[in-house]
Amino acid sequence: MPVFTRLRRPTRTTGPARTTEPPRTAEENPRGEGHPPPPPEEETEARRGEETSKKPALRLLRLLRTLRTRCARLRAEHPRAARAARWTLHGLSAALIVGALLLPNTAGALRPNRFTRIPAEAIIGAVLLLALPRRPRIVAAALYGAGIAVLTVLNVLDIGFNEYLGRGFNVVLDWGLLDDAQHYVEDSMGGATATAAAVGAVLLALLLVVVTALAAVRLSGLLDRHRARAARGALIAGTVWITCAALGVQISGVPVASDRAAAALKVQGKRVRDTLRDEAAFEEVARTDPFAGTPSDQLLPGLRGKDVLITFIESYGRTALEDPVIAPGVTGTLDAGTESLAEAGFAARSGWLTSSTFGGSSWLGHSTALSGLWIDNQQRYRTATASDRLTLTKAFGKSGAWDTVGIMPGVQKGWPEAEWYGLDTVYDAFGMGYRGPKFSWSTMPDQYALEAFQRLEHGRKREGDKNLMAEIILTSSHQPWAPLPEMVGWDELGDGSVFGPIQKAGKEPGALMTDATKSRQEYGRSVEYSVTALTQWLERYGTEDTVLVFLGDHQPIARVSGLRASRDVPVTIVAKDPEVLDQVADWNWTEGLRPDRDAPVWRMDAFRDRFLKAYGSVPHPAGD
Repeated sequence: MPVFTRLRRPTRTTGPARTTEPPRTAEENPRGEGHPPPPPEEETEARRGEETSKKPALRLLRLLRTLRTRCARLRAEHPRAARAARWTLHGLSAALIVGALLLPNTAGALRPNRFTRIPAEAIIGAVLLLALPRRPRIVAAALYGAGIAVLTVLNVLDIGFNEYLGRGFNVVLDWGLLDDAQHYVEDSMGGATATAAAVGAVLLALLLVVVTALAAVRLSGLLDRHRARAARGALIAGTVWITCAALGVQISGVPVASDRAAAALKVQGKRVRDTLRDEAAFEEVARTDPFAGTPSDQLLPGLRGKDVLITFIESYGRTALEDPVIAPGVTGTLDAGTESLAEAGFAARSGWLTSSTFGGSSWLGHSTALSGLWIDNQQRYRTATASDRLTLTKAFGKSGAWDTVGIMPGVQKGWPEAEWYGLDTVYDAFGMGYRGPKFSWSTMPDQYALEAFQRLEHGRKREGDKNLMAEIILTSSHQPWAPLPEMVGWDELGDGSVFGPIQKAGKEPGALMTDATKSRQEYGRSVEYSVTALTQWLERYGTEDTVLVFLGDHQPIARVSGLRASRDVPVTIVAKDPEVLDQVADWNWTEGLRPDRDAPVWRMDAFRDRFLKAYGSVPHPAGD
């Protein structure tokens, strides 16, 4: 086959002939004339960095293109399987969206009949997406799906908070409690488990947002491809929803027409509004204190010469005395304590207080009882502790007749609130010489904490003529109630190492967290232990001048006490001197350590003022 070559004629020039000059060396051309200057070294490095930074993005783009090509090839090679997979994804996407819209916010409501309803939000969403052009529709669908995912996360948080704290999640105040929850898991089940749980929860929440957004986008595309049928379906669904709502149609006792997501948003919005309004109102209440101006010599004259111990028992609530599984052991322990203390010369009176918190956040109960303010959330707690409110413990110190001490085995970091409580000395988890094992969240057994208090403060001679006032927190009845300590001989306590074998032989926390019955049983045993340790300490070390006030800070978690349980906790005053109890005779409390079921019930924030007045304190508001 012949090959033809096209020859080009040289281009004619009218000017003088151009000659090609060989490049000159650096010595011959020191200024680099005729050549572009080399790029600066910084510019070269910047270009290299820019190219390097683009590499991961380019690789990801290539990977996505490759996957898209392979998927297209598989769809072409297996059309039936591709069609089945596509409709399966459509179905899963619809189930995810509808399930998220119908998800309740309490564990007890997680029943199949709750997911057989027609969500109004799905119908409205479909109508809006059908009305939008392509690009706005995709954006709106993604935002719609992401919003549903966020609402789902809030519902899950509501379920957890209702299960443990007996209330819903507050988006303004409760994020800090998630950190406390992680520390609780860390103390109970180890750091690795806590870290894994926290990371897993965050990743799961992010994955839920992405997947739900993608599901909404997929369904929006399906609606667009079948616009006529989708419009008819939305019209029919809307008509059915309105009819069911108007007639009150129900399936298995649950209305068919649902606006669950809208109701959840309304509840969350109301919580936010109420929280923001409450802040300013509570600041005004906190500034009003009827005892702010009371002179020191008019504070608690009825208790002068007494050593007063105000003791909180963790999670000691009405459930411990009335639940059929828990009560027999606890009431038996209280009755036995009443008898043994009577033999030692002590008498007691008991009643009920309604706590400001439930299932946890013990510091809210402590601050409410001692400040006379209703402190039921973290915002109020911060406002109160930043004020100059006269707490009951501070009143003892202000009188000049008492040294004030705090026994705080649960405090494991800085605790600036000690100044607000008016405590001269605080012994935290590291200040009592304990060398034994932790019992889950509790850093030391109550028996050891009480013995340390005796050794460090109550048993030593005080300088001058002052008496002792102590705020004592007993933590052995803190959830998860496994493993639990046991009573040992008081002379055997030493540095606490004696508890090592007891801790190793105890139950694992995980064995209780999923079993409500076992949790109730072990909770009862923990309260029995705390009450026994306290009453035995009083028998062993109490004097004619010892006055013991002990109370619960809140009820146990809802999984133990029930979702509809009250917030009542027992409160008891014990003393040898009959005049101490005579001054509260008009309270009509029950004799002994166990309050009657119908004994008087006060709000916990009423306790400070009633106690101060009963023992002779004279109200003087600031400025009087």
